[in-house]
Amino acid sequence: MSADFDALFPSIDAIGGWLTRAQARRLHTAVAELPPDSVVVEVGSHRGRSTLTLAAARPDVTVVAIDPFVSGRKFGGAATRVEFEANLTRAGVADRVDLRALPSDRVRATWKRPVHLVYVDGKHDARSAAHDLRWAVHLPPGGRLFLHDAFSSIGVTLAVLGTVLPGRTLRYAGRTGSLAEFVRESPDAASRAALLAQLPWWLRNVGIKVLLRLRLRPLARLAGHHDVWDPY
Repeated sequence: MSADFDALFPSIDAIGGWLTRAQARRLHTAVAELPPDSVVVEVGSHRGRSTLTLAAARPDVTVVAIDPFVSGRKFGGAATRVEFEANLTRAGVADRVDLRALPSDRVRATWKRPVHLVYVDGKHDARSAAHDLRWAVHLPPGGRLFLHDAFSSIGVTLAVLGTVLPGRTLRYAGRTGSLAEFVRESPDAASRAALLAQLPWWLRNVGIKVLLRLRLRPLARLAGHHDVWDPY
């Protein structure tokens, strides 16, 4: 597994995005451990960095990539979709990806198929993230949901605190950077406490993002952040 991922990562890294190497490895491993012919739902595909990570983990997986490719400076619209499709074709995994160019809630409203793993990296406002987390109901007991930017975005973290923390569907199982991992099972007091224990790290990340926006990188370095990009 490790050698396969290491050989794959240069292709992943050639695609722009904010999924780190360690996070990509965790997703790749999680998909490789799924049963044969599994279905993975990805909410938010952009240029395909995470899509390739998921689809390349095993040849029999189907990745349902959900992204409406809306227009705008941050998203790119139709041009980003063209780039997404070209990246998957170049990597040889396009036949494993079922693209749904629609909002996540519209796809979920009519969904009937089994889902074995969910990866969420959609819109980062609290309402959208909370809606995307509802994909968890389609997971089997013990199925995993991964949420990117869970502890580096105000909106995403508020969605977690408002839905997962008081809920009975997902148990917090740890994180790789800001990539949070949840299991489809009832949480206990220890897992709720472990989730709350991430809040100081989240506050630190939000503070660093503010410093970067204000172009106060020396102060961000004092806080231990040495990258020009946001903490992920």
